[in-house]
Amino acid sequence: MRSIWNGAISFGLVSIPIKLVNATESHSISFRQIHNEDGGRIRYRKVCELEDREVTQSEIGKGYEDADGTIIPITDEDLAQLPIPTAKTIEIVAFVPADRIDPLQMDAAYYLAASGAPAAKPYTLLREALKRSNKVAIAKFALRGRERLGMLRVVGDAIAMHGLLWPDEVRAPEGVAPDTGVTVRDKELDLADALMDTLGEVDLEDLHDEYREAVEEVIAAKAAGEAPPEAPEPAAGGKVLDLMAALESSVRAAKESRGEHAEVRPLPERKTARAAPKQTGGKKSTSTAATSAAAKKAAAKKTTASSARKSTAKSTQGSTKKTAASKSTAKSTAGKSTAAKKPAAKKSTTSRKRPA
Repeated sequence: MRSIWNGAISFGLVSIPIKLVNATESHSISFRQIHNEDGGRIRYRKVCELEDREVTQSEIGKGYEDADGTIIPITDEDLAQLPIPTAKTIEIVAFVPADRIDPLQMDAAYYLAASGAPAAKPYTLLREALKRSNKVAIAKFALRGRERLGMLRVVGDAIAMHGLLWPDEVRAPEGVAPDTGVTVRDKELDLADALMDTLGEVDLEDLHDEYREAVEEVIAAKAAGEAPPEAPEPAAGGKVLDLMAALESSVRAAKESRGEHAEVRPLPERKTARAAPKQTGGKKSTSTAATSAAAKKAAAKKTTASSARKSTAKSTQGSTKKTAASKSTAKSTAGKSTAAKKPAAKKSTTSRKRPA
């Protein structure tokens, strides 16, 4: 990869010669400006206003326009001799946790390549120190006519640097969020969570630029003298009136796209203290009444059976008992047996008549 800047990393008293190379590349399709009538190229010529003639690139330099319109020439030598240490040095000023860096500050990304064999040892030392500390280095460097902030971190076996915007270059999000009061219900949050779970994670390597592919198809078709492919019908847009229905439809569509069963069941009500059934007027619930009735019925059966067994036992004992007692004694015994039977029968009858 071609280097765009040569210098060194200043790590305390350690100096590491490095080359700066771009870490990213653009794959976007570029277009030329043409004349619609005949397809001729539209070109821009660099013309000197004072001489009214076209000039070559070697004749072009830099200049700063003052407030009154005066142009002050600035040469490359002027910029190379700036009295700042970062003109040719990436100066590390601090080491901080990575989560201290606001992603809004991140700008272009670069790789720092060791320049020559002598740089291998200090380069590796800085890389391993960054790994072990789980921190990133904050640095200052000058590139393309201005001083910038940078963040150094480890990527694989290399050190990468992200250009950072200065804090005052990041605008505050004032007036961006809705200024009206909005209440989000728990059911809506639950459906949003379900949609997030259904979409799940993705391997970024599987994502690609579909817009660029579509443009390439159009170019290929027109180059072959064919009609470009027709665009699909746009999805029906409009104002979302029912957020719950939209979320449910989104979950269903996400499941279908993943080949899963697309049934979306309504979420159950969340249990709260207010949701507990209240008993009013001393009435019990249906399930409690049924349980009580069954218990009473079982108790009545048990009482009836017990009374019947006692009555039978006493009757048998009175009839089979042989004694030489007198008739009056026999009558007395028979009377006691009859008296014992009557309460038992009465008790059994009362148990049967008790409502279930």
